[in-house]
Amino acid sequence: MNTTICYGDLTYLEIQERAQSGWLAVIPTGCTEQQGPHLPVDADTWLAEQVCLNGAARATQQFGVQCLVLPTLPFGPTPEHRHYGSGFIDIPQILHEKILRAMLESLATQGFSRLVIWRGCGQHELAETIRIFNAAYVGTARVFQPDFPHYGIWCRHADPNIPGGHADSYMTSLMMHLRPQAVRLEQIRNPHSLPVDWEDPDLDFAHHSKTGVIGDPTHASAGLGARLWEDVQDSVAQTLRDIAQSPVI
Repeated sequence: MNTTICYGDLTYLEIQERAQSGWLAVIPTGCTEQQGPHLPVDADTWLAEQVCLNGAARATQQFGVQCLVLPTLPFGPTPEHRHYGSGFIDIPQILHEKILRAMLESLATQGFSRLVIWRGCGQHELAETIRIFNAAYVGTARVFQPDFPHYGIWCRHADPNIPGGHADSYMTSLMMHLRPQAVRLEQIRNPHSLPVDWEDPDLDFAHHSKTGVIGDPTHASAGLGARLWEDVQDSVAQTLRDIAQSPVI
């Protein structure tokens, strides 16, 4: 039996077998947007994929949970990054929702009953799409969109008083540990960004930071990233275990 957890690596018959066996289908959603002067624009997409693949593998190892991870969506709504002039692909919210709804319906039609949307960007609002889908597929399929505790993980390993939010010391530390060749170390500096209202429907990062960094990335290190990453994988594995044990209602 092919033991891969990557949806795209399998044949349609192998996918059918996994759907019938009750595997979770995990959909990572990423985005392409500026990440300050020191990180690449695919950072959120790349990390969402790593989080899902490694978290799913750990869920199998520790709890016997079987997961199939779909290819990561590289684009999403990112209007708050437009005014930096480059480095973004901004997908309209309504189109983003339609794409996710089509993916969910496709997976439910194939027989997957537990579907997980794993957001690589906190601004991806899909609550209404999920509510409508779950109401239409009640008893057959259910979508879960966990709120991942990034801040809680940061507080367990670092100083919670260090400001964060985007391309900050949390993200930069993970990148320094997992993908060090992609980090422009000489460009890491504190932008002294202004506080952000994350609930603002017209959020524009350019009003808060000249570099696009929200928070202070200067406290990042590869060693801190390694500790954070262990906690990330454990937290994802536990979340997937809980979802696998949840009823489809």
